[in-house]
Amino acid sequence: MRIIAGRWRGRIIDAPPGRKTRPTSDRVREAWMSALQTEIADSTVLDLFAGSGALGFELLSRGARHVTFVERGTPALRTLKTNAGKLNLGEDEFSLVRADAIPYAAQLPELAFDLAVADPPYHEGFAADLLRLFAQRPFARWFWVEHASSEVLPDLPGLNTRRYGDTALTSMTASA
Repeated sequence: MRIIAGRWRGRIIDAPPGRKTRPTSDRVREAWMSALQTEIADSTVLDLFAGSGALGFELLSRGARHVTFVERGTPALRTLKTNAGKLNLGEDEFSLVRADAIPYAAQLPELAFDLAVADPPYHEGFAADLLRLFAQRPFARWFWVEHASSEVLPDLPGLNTRRYGDTALTSMTASA
């Protein structure tokens, strides 16, 4: 995997070993970052189901101030730490939290972050659970979740879904 744009443009980062983690494709990540572009500068970001950290690193590369990575899998956490080292991240640029993403997000105060992104495993209901949670108590000003295009999401006001083949990105703002 590579960082697409910003200060680390073209830098290669590792993906966690095995088949449990499914990295976001460059095409989808590029579309995602383009949609977020005006909100990235100096933002605080929550990266749920962080995996390799590719989404959070891409946001830092493009000007985010700080990313909190939330991941529970040991191989993914090891890879995330390795990638942070490869990019020479400063301790003030990121936090790494070993936790289950949904319970972690559920305990956050309202609007704790500027942006939140999530790339949970497909077809396990996590995308829908996160969107319902966000609708009840928004933990960021703007939330985006990646999921399979075929996944059924809750009928919530303000959902905006963009499809890219078998992948979809759904967003929701705190004001929705």
